[in-house]
Amino acid sequence: MSVSPVLGFEDKDCENPDEAGGKGAGLAKMTRLGMPVPPGFVVRASVLAGLLDAAGARERVLSYLEGADDGAAESSRAVLPIVQELRLPADFTSAVVAAFDNLSSPVGVAVRSSACAEDSEAASFAGQQETFLNVRGKEEVLTRIKDCWASFFSERALFYRSRKGNLSDLGMAVVVQRQLAPDRSGVMFTIDPVRRRRDQMMIEAVWGLGEAVVSGSATPDHYVVSREGVVKKAQVSVQEVAVRADASGGVRQYTLTAEEGGARVLSDADLAELAKIGRQLETHFGHPLDVEWAYEGGTLYLLQSRPVTA
Repeated sequence: MSVSPVLGFEDKDCENPDEAGGKGAGLAKMTRLGMPVPPGFVVRASVLAGLLDAAGARERVLSYLEGADDGAAESSRAVLPIVQELRLPADFTSAVVAAFDNLSSPVGVAVRSSACAEDSEAASFAGQQETFLNVRGKEEVLTRIKDCWASFFSERALFYRSRKGNLSDLGMAVVVQRQLAPDRSGVMFTIDPVRRRRDQMMIEAVWGLGEAVVSGSATPDHYVVSREGVVKKAQVSVQEVAVRADASGGVRQYTLTAEEGGARVLSDADLAELAKIGRQLETHFGHPLDVEWAYEGGTLYLLQSRPVTA
């Protein structure tokens, strides 16, 4: 590979969604703005297609994908083994291992899919491809990168792409990022997405990792704030569990006491800090955003930003 298969968040090419996918490009742009983004790197989107070419499998994969309009399940069953069996060349493995070692993340890393077509203002591919949390060790990172590629061809992903995307698209980058061990996590919409009001923001928050919301195991606190960060509504939910990184790798649920789970997740000061970040990001990007965030040890980090879809 004459061009490095790996991009750091600080690399200019990483801001290009065609190289880093939607998620990777968003992280790179926030990094350049000086936002608090955990360090990481991106496996270029072109690597997957290049490996399919090297295996002589690109045309076969594209022919299977042509049938996904009518049969996503059948197409997925045909393509997944091809992707899972791709041989990773030595120069690719070396580049990934070097970038991983450079992160020196004591709590593991998050390995996250980043499709080139995701996170536009017309369609969001959120949740269509896989994310793996608290991945430990070089071999597991390489395995999870392949698993992210494979998730681009899951039945669910192909069904969505047949309606919102492009089935012949092979552009799938992968983000590898220092794993946080957050006290609190959530999402912020810099517009009220329900009422479409631009004068207020909506913020949801849980204890631990945001995976608790994704898995449906916890109902988040719900806050509405003005653009200046003044709290207009604070709806506190009793959260029975929190998802946290497990010492052996991966994540697991921890039971919260009624006192712990019933406490308000975000203070007025936290909400004001989030609203300020939201204003700065929206000013820079020029449109309303959906921002994933986390607090670790009292420090705010940004994990993703994408346009609020229509």
